[in-house]
Amino acid sequence: MHQLNIIPSLNIAPIAREPRAFLGRLKTQTVRPWLIQFCLAALVINSADSVKAFQAVRGLAAKSGTTRVPGVVIDHIPGETGIYIGSPSITVLPNGEYLASHDYFGPKSTQNRTAVFGSRDQGKTWEKRTELEGQFWSTLFVNKGSVYLMGTTAHYGSAIIRRSADSGRTWTDPKDKNSGLLLDDGKYHCAPVPVVVHQGRIWRAMEDALGPGGWGSHFRALMMSAPVDSDLLKAESWIISNRLERNPEWLGGKFGGWLEGNAVVTPAGKIVNILRADYRPTEKTDEERAAIIEVSADGKKITFDAKTNFIKFPGGCKKFTIRYDRKSKLYWSLTNYVPEAHRGRNSERARNTLALVSSPDLKMWKVRSIVLYHPDAEKHAFQYADWQIEGSDLIAVSRTAFDDETGGAHNQHDANYMTFHRFEKFRALTLKSLAANER
Repeated sequence: MHQLNIIPSLNIAPIAREPRAFLGRLKTQTVRPWLIQFCLAALVINSADSVKAFQAVRGLAAKSGTTRVPGVVIDHIPGETGIYIGSPSITVLPNGEYLASHDYFGPKSTQNRTAVFGSRDQGKTWEKRTELEGQFWSTLFVNKGSVYLMGTTAHYGSAIIRRSADSGRTWTDPKDKNSGLLLDDGKYHCAPVPVVVHQGRIWRAMEDALGPGGWGSHFRALMMSAPVDSDLLKAESWIISNRLERNPEWLGGKFGGWLEGNAVVTPAGKIVNILRADYRPTEKTDEERAAIIEVSADGKKITFDAKTNFIKFPGGCKKFTIRYDRKSKLYWSLTNYVPEAHRGRNSERARNTLALVSSPDLKMWKVRSIVLYHPDAEKHAFQYADWQIEGSDLIAVSRTAFDDETGGAHNQHDANYMTFHRFEKFRALTLKSLAANER
């Protein structure tokens, strides 16, 4: 059992051992939302047989009016509409404002629209700045004082990039090869993943969907790069690598494909593409994986060694964002790690736990803290988290499936919220403490 020191003298052992007695004590107190979340996370960390305790704490939360959505709601679309929230992205503008975006998917959506929101008070409140048609699966990033939005035109559309000079209110139109239409020769796929600058070039991973089979197997990984001082709206500025498709024999024949790659600079100063691996453990002792594709210095060639470059990665079969932190000299990510209590089922849909993980070398990853959690994995999720480091804090946006007045999310995948979160002093968070100051 862990001693959780975020609340003085609160030992989690009695909670897991005698949840009813603990709940009896709580009923005499004013129950704050973070305390409920704290108790739930503590239980999942410490007990594999905690379903009854989960249910008891959830009941108390409901009676106390504390089942509100964690964080700050940026946008909400009821699940009953058949339109869901996807692809959350966040960046910090040169003037200190936050910019966030998401797209719309689902049976009632057009799957080609993205909404952009801004905050001028560090995420406390948000305003919708625009909605773009012909934009999907996109990443926000800042380069040379301007903000860019890079993704596709639609679900498996062309690869495009837009630029805004007024903090995301208006954007360029990618109508041709000189104005942001980068690749129009196939079906492209991506997610809100990092854009990094290294050795004078800007790097961004992507996939096409021109391989054999359907979802997963048809993704072919590639890397895009351009000189950092070039006109990023011109297609001729970009170098496109070769494309790599999966081998179905990898990982004992259980490898479904790779997707949503991260451009990352290694400790040795090389660019790699770290991808979500569709490998779904069936044994509780097995672990999820990620794949590391190596990239040549000029960005023209990518290669993969299946013997050495599949790594154990907590939450690796769901989308993740990896960034490097100079202060701690560690790589960090927010992932849908699967705690022991939730293993043995479809790990690809276990998205109810958001974990802070870190690595010194991109090979060995450690779960540092559980920052968001809900005991129900069927209709609750904190997924596709995109994030930035701001001083000692980590700020993030999540594609969140949660309760609302219309019956909640359709399921964990089909999110009904985009939420903003601040995890204060994230470098100091551990499994002994939940981020109680998250807001």
